[in-house]
Amino acid sequence: MLKKIKNVKMKDLKIKQTPKNYARIGIVAGAVIVVAAIAMYALSPRGGASLERALAGISAESVSGADLNIAVVRMDEIQMRANILNDLRKQKESYESNLRDQLTRTQRALEREKEEIEKSQGMLSQDALQRRVMEFQQRVANLQRETTEKAQAIEMEFQRALVEIQRRDLDPVIEGIIKRKNLSLVIDGRFARLGANAPAALDITDEVIGALNKKASSFRMNKPKGF
Repeated sequence: MLKKIKNVKMKDLKIKQTPKNYARIGIVAGAVIVVAAIAMYALSPRGGASLERALAGISAESVSGADLNIAVVRMDEIQMRANILNDLRKQKESYESNLRDQLTRTQRALEREKEEIEKSQGMLSQDALQRRVMEFQQRVANLQRETTEKAQAIEMEFQRALVEIQRRDLDPVIEGIIKRKNLSLVIDGRFARLGANAPAALDITDEVIGALNKKASSFRMNKPKGF
């Protein structure tokens, strides 16, 4: 059983990226694809209204490229460079380090107990030895369960903090820049492909980071359950 503890991987303790809930901050994550087969289906005779009648209320107005003010923001850069997110990440790493230290100390105690059980085999009755082994195995199982629960608690509080930072700080900053620059559309730079002739002003990432750093530089993550 101790070998299983030694080989426990801290996979639940890896830092995740910030949540991808960018719809609320006006960031378009993909493109709408119109499939020709849908149009063919709509044109086929069915019991409903004809296509002409179905489209009768649709306005003929459209927006040309010259009327659009478009900007790009690189969310991965914000995640890495914004002070408030770096501060939050350090808090998460501190809890993870604490959990690893707890696990190491408990593992050492279990290793000593295992050695004692092995030494007492010739002095205990079969029933007494079996009870002690079962108790030891239960402690190993408890350690594995508690470690998993604490790792999950760290991640839950980290994600909760990210959502609050987005709502309280990042959303208002991006929305304010949209209004200040009179932007029509902001696109996540991870999904955009910019040509060589794209103007530098198209990318507002540095401005978002600068404004976010001025608005907030730290955020206190709630203490995860079990700490």
